[in-house]
Amino acid sequence: MVIVPVGISIYAVLWLFNAVDSILPNIINYFFPGFLNSETGQIRHIPGVGFIIVLIIVILVGSISSSFIVSKIIDFFDAVLERTPGVKFIYSSVKDFLEAFAGNKKKFDKPVLVNVDAADVWRIGFITKEDAVDFELLDHAVVYVPLSYAITGVIYIVPKKNIRPLNNISSADAMKFAVSGGVADVG
Repeated sequence: MVIVPVGISIYAVLWLFNAVDSILPNIINYFFPGFLNSETGQIRHIPGVGFIIVLIIVILVGSISSSFIVSKIIDFFDAVLERTPGVKFIYSSVKDFLEAFAGNKKKFDKPVLVNVDAADVWRIGFITKEDAVDFELLDHAVVYVPLSYAITGVIYIVPKKNIRPLNNISSADAMKFAVSGGVADVG
């Protein structure tokens, strides 16, 4: 009970570190074959350098992208990709998914209890749209209900009378509780 969560966490962190750390040598070797090769013909790898450089690049891109000129260029490419057939579906789906969890347009910031199954049976969910006017349901809201031990969930269009806001629980705690199958502590 103690070793397994610690072991899995350590494994996941090491796997992520190694995956990010190996990005840079592979990119350099692709564009400059032989530049990082050692005497044995293998790619020379200095542990941690690729991770640090990728981290610096991410920070620089984040700070540069907030400038006025670069944000206008990003908006232009965003508009082009949103109008390109085929690419539009993939691009907009990935963009909406990422914005739901991070950025200025977080969608899972209103935790609620929602009644969808039977009287006095409640699920934890998140209001993603305050109304369902697009579906001609004026007194309904759109609620996302995450599934336990999964990254998936179900969308319900629910009468507003079947929704109870969780004002005393943060979105992160509500999501953790739902995804953990109700075993995580709230608060």
